[in-house]
Amino acid sequence: MTGSKRQPALPARMEAEFSSLMRELSACGHQAPTLIERAHLPRWCRRPLFFFLGYIAKAEGRVTEADIGHAESLIKAMRLSKRQRQRAIDWFQQGKSAEQLPFVRGLAMRLSRRLWPAPALKAAICLCHASQLNGRPGRSRRYRCEDAIDQIGLPVTVSEDIFDSYASKVWTRHSENLSIPTSYQQACELLGVTRRDSLEVIKRAYRKKVSECHPDKLAQQQVDARDRSLAKERLLNYQQAWDLIKRHNTFRQP
Repeated sequence: MTGSKRQPALPARMEAEFSSLMRELSACGHQAPTLIERAHLPRWCRRPLFFFLGYIAKAEGRVTEADIGHAESLIKAMRLSKRQRQRAIDWFQQGKSAEQLPFVRGLAMRLSRRLWPAPALKAAICLCHASQLNGRPGRSRRYRCEDAIDQIGLPVTVSEDIFDSYASKVWTRHSENLSIPTSYQQACELLGVTRRDSLEVIKRAYRKKVSECHPDKLAQQQVDARDRSLAKERLLNYQQAWDLIKRHNTFRQP
């Protein structure tokens, strides 16, 4: 938390709730779905939340599997029925199609935030989590996240504190884990697949990983020099993993 940097300070009730939720998020390993599973979100928050998730997911023009996976994890955490799940998907799709945010979409959370700040703050954590699914968020994803948080009536400093927490606990950990794989299992884990997946499935996962840290894409996102260096290291490790997997499968062929 960086409450001492906040100007102006949050209202006392909101500050206390935010501090409590951030401690809970840390205890959950910075997994927003786990937080939502423990600290339930009211039903009336579902529509704006999934709409905003879709809006953030389309920030760079293409919704990724990570975006869909995050939404599915929240659906599971909320224990939605089949019908409720379909509604959540519809709201997500509506958010994907939105060029700008309707003022009324976050109105309920905006009106309740002072007397009952928890729903808006929980939604903000979910939105920030969605923005950094692949590490430090690019400008477009971060701006869309901040727009959504503004719509639910929270100051941008809330998102800054959440991102600071991810930066110190999650992004740093990701950068420390950029090691060259030395076994088939490590190579699979790096590419986000399992040993049982076919070579074609692994190849698609490899191409997706490579595209995420391609220099052309990073240039569009205007990332800083440090992130470009980390992306280059990730790219080399993905290539090492794919080469290891190809060799493994070649030796297994009759």
